Amino acid sequence: QVRLVESGGGLVQAGGSLRLSCSASGTPIGAKTMGWYRQAPGGQRELVASVTNGDSTNYADFVKGRFTITRLYAKNIIYLQMNSLEPEDTGVYYCKAGFIVGPRGEHWGQGTQVTVSS
Repeated sequence: QVRLVESGGGLVQAGGSLRLSCSASGTPIGAKTMGWYRQAPGGQRELVASVTNGDSTNYADFVKGRFTITRLYAKNIIYLQMNSLEPEDTGVYYCKAGFIVGPRGEHWGQGTQVTVSS
């Protein structure tokens, strides 16, 4: 069974930085796509950034130029470097891994809280 574990969340002042990590275990198969999503209080879960196994990346407009997603080569491990954080970035950040073979489908982590104070 695929298990995703996120880490790196916390409390930071506006303008600060955080680095999130996500590791997917339980399968030797590489995920087709891995990504970060976030959910603000009272809001819906939305895409922040994603990366494919070919290293193609996709970013939400509201994080372009501030956040960078990277993937450890040939591993189901991703990072999200978040710079110039704003109070609007506050929320629970979830990691998702999508497989097209093996454990097919989408798998989610439990989330990590990011709080940006003004």
